Amino acid sequence: MEFQHISILLSECLDSLNIRPDGVYVDATLGGAGHSLHIAQRLTEGGRLISIDRDDMALANAEKRLAEVRDRVTLVKSDFRNIDTAVASCGVEQVDGILFDLGVSSPQLDIAERGFSYMHDAKLDMRMDQQQPLSAYEVVNEWDRNEIRRILWEYGEERYAPQIAAAIQRAREQKPIETTLELADIIREAMPPAARREKQHPAKRSFQAIRIAVNDELKAVQEAMERSIDLLAPGGRLAVITFHSLEDRIVKNAFRSAAQGCTCPKDFPVCVCGKQAKVKLVARKPLLPSMEEIARNPRARSAKLRVCEKMPRK
Repeated sequence: MEFQHISILLSECLDSLNIRPDGVYVDATLGGAGHSLHIAQRLTEGGRLISIDRDDMALANAEKRLAEVRDRVTLVKSDFRNIDTAVASCGVEQVDGILFDLGVSSPQLDIAERGFSYMHDAKLDMRMDQQQPLSAYEVVNEWDRNEIRRILWEYGEERYAPQIAAAIQRAREQKPIETTLELADIIREAMPPAARREKQHPAKRSFQAIRIAVNDELKAVQEAMERSIDLLAPGGRLAVITFHSLEDRIVKNAFRSAAQGCTCPKDFPVCVCGKQAKVKLVARKPLLPSMEEIARNPRARSAKLRVCEKMPRK
């Protein structure tokens, strides 16, 4: 199956990055290569794009999708939390712009055998990097019941986390839980009838939570934000698309912290902390997709784009 993905907030991302034809840019979440293609098309021979992903399928697809601009693109297999070392491996110290499109990509959801979706039957997997040892199977069948309850509550904001964790423990005591639809049925049956009738699929929040745990996504986002800000050249921009409140909160707080200057009490006559703002916020509120984009691509509905710009050192 071809690895395709509809790029969300595409024009907003391109505009926010202020792309210079001879600049150096990073697409930290290559995915279906849509954003990478459009960034690279704006570069001349003096420009360069470094595209990062830990998914071998995404990297293989990019070889074909980016064929026309391949001379301007360097593909790197890496977890985006290690963006600094990934960029350094390309002989680059500073960049003019970085883009993150966080969360699971459409192909990962749509390709049943990847085990991300509660709509297709497949072995429990959910690994973005299929070389890593931890998969959803180990989380569901081997993790302590209280730890499963914790991730369902913290990562999925699932109000029935205790009931679902208990149901998972009962089921796995009889036999291992092996497939996505098997897990989805256990989750559904653990919820009260009213919750099963909600518009949202009963397993959506739990699958999100397990996926985040398998891929250590939230900690990775925190580390990536700090390292990305340090990578930017003065005037360079960091643009981040998020899809749920947990990611967005991390990005918002990282931007806000980096944009804060002196923290001395207001009655101090001079600054003694020495803290300088690293970035300025391009906009205080996130950019949202238009109703037209949501109509074309319902997966864009929850997207938010936040942008900051690196300040020159004083």
